[in-house]
Amino acid sequence: MAHDTTTRGQRHDDATDKTGGAADKPRGDAAGRLDREIAGLDALELGGGIRVRFLQRTWSAVWPMLTAVLIAIAAWQVVVWSGWKDPWVLPGPRDTFPVFWDQITSSRFWHSVALTMQRALIGFAFAIVVGVAIGALVSQFRILRRAFGSLITGLQTMPSIAWFPLAILLFKLSESAILFVVILGAAPSIANGLIAGVDYTPPILLRAGKVMGLRGLGLYRHLIMPASLPSFVAGLKQGWAFAWRSLMAGELLVVIGDTTSLGVLLSQARELNNTADMISYMLVILIIGIVIDRLFGLADASIRRRWGVDEN
Repeated sequence: MAHDTTTRGQRHDDATDKTGGAADKPRGDAAGRLDREIAGLDALELGGGIRVRFLQRTWSAVWPMLTAVLIAIAAWQVVVWSGWKDPWVLPGPRDTFPVFWDQITSSRFWHSVALTMQRALIGFAFAIVVGVAIGALVSQFRILRRAFGSLITGLQTMPSIAWFPLAILLFKLSESAILFVVILGAAPSIANGLIAGVDYTPPILLRAGKVMGLRGLGLYRHLIMPASLPSFVAGLKQGWAFAWRSLMAGELLVVIGDTTSLGVLLSQARELNNTADMISYMLVILIIGIVIDRLFGLADASIRRRWGVDEN
């Protein structure tokens, strides 16, 4: 009798467990679906927030530039309306922009841009090598600082076009003459940027690096260069500006065979009195300069974020 009672109790408990498990399973599935839906909504909200912030930051970066462009075009048009110069001497935006569009949609134009950018990048790369080598040596040895510190600054302030008579005598009308002037125009700024960065490296960091066993190239690679990076990037930015100006002057003065570059197109437009073409090429040169400046700006902003000095 007791055995039957125990058996019936066990059957009742088993039935209860089965029904309870069957009841808990739907509740568990519903809870899982609810959790997945909430997670999906959270992800959607987060993604939307990221997109909104990206659009806001993009617009905040773009609208000042657009405003400046519109103001410049309006001022240009006002000068044309004033009658200061004849339209064939100074055409307005309405006459220039169609010519600008025709130029940027031609293959000859892009071949010219490619040649100019190739010269600029090669010259700037050599200028970085020369500038870093000079800056590293001068910043580490006081006797070199006393001997060449003022000379580097003097070379930096010297107009690039003043080097071209010597460059033409040394290299004749060749690519080397242009690269020579581009390197001389950019390297001093790069060297001074590195020297300034090394000078402002906290002495406590240098002592800590030496205690950790950093010497020679290792000290430069792992401590001095990262610490001087903001000033070095500023020197690179200024060096690019000098290199770009030197290159444009060189292409106007040094015409190599039948090669066609932006400077050659600009010179040809001037000789033929095609002012609209000339302004179009000048706009392209300006746009390239602005784009490169924005790239350096992005690099500088990234460095400031990593250093924790940028709140945005």
